[in-house]
Amino acid sequence: MPEGLPRGSRFAVLASGSGTNLQALLDAYPGNVAVVAGDKANALAFGRARRSGVPTEHVDPAPFASREEFDRELAERVAVHDVGLVVGAGYMRVLSPAFLERFPAVLNVHPSLLPEFRGLRAVERALEAGVRETGVTVHFMVEEVDAGPVAAQEAVPVVPGETKESLLGRLHPVEHRLLVRAVADYFWGKVAV
Repeated sequence: MPEGLPRGSRFAVLASGSGTNLQALLDAYPGNVAVVAGDKANALAFGRARRSGVPTEHVDPAPFASREEFDRELAERVAVHDVGLVVGAGYMRVLSPAFLERFPAVLNVHPSLLPEFRGLRAVERALEAGVRETGVTVHFMVEEVDAGPVAAQEAVPVVPGETKESLLGRLHPVEHRLLVRAVADYFWGKVAV
């Protein structure tokens, strides 16, 4: 079990999918997740948040003329919840400065040992490259995709006969553990942008 967070620590989670990383954060810090926000109304992550009594903010990207306009609206919706950190936990949109500059820090989890395999399809590309190990990185988000300072990183071996599904099955528990730790490390001042 991770150490608790300092009193008053509140963070937002951005999610687009099933929300397993979100669930790890809800389990570790049940009173500290202030809001779950995202772009997909039917994301399972929203159901996880509601079951935990956490407010949700859905922003549909369709009506916005640009990514920046969408990000400004998303940032407004998150900012009203008075958070000191935003955590990307399976959020599948690239955030622009319009969002990133509104918050003290934005953490993200990525399924590779950055700087290797930045961007989409990281697990597939690692397998295609025939690497002997890949891993998980939690990093601070900057405008350039998957290029921010590393907050936590752990290697995971690639075994013979590995498939995308088998490797993801071994990466997910590492993602959960590292993301939970990185949030604590940030609020306790052990890591910084």
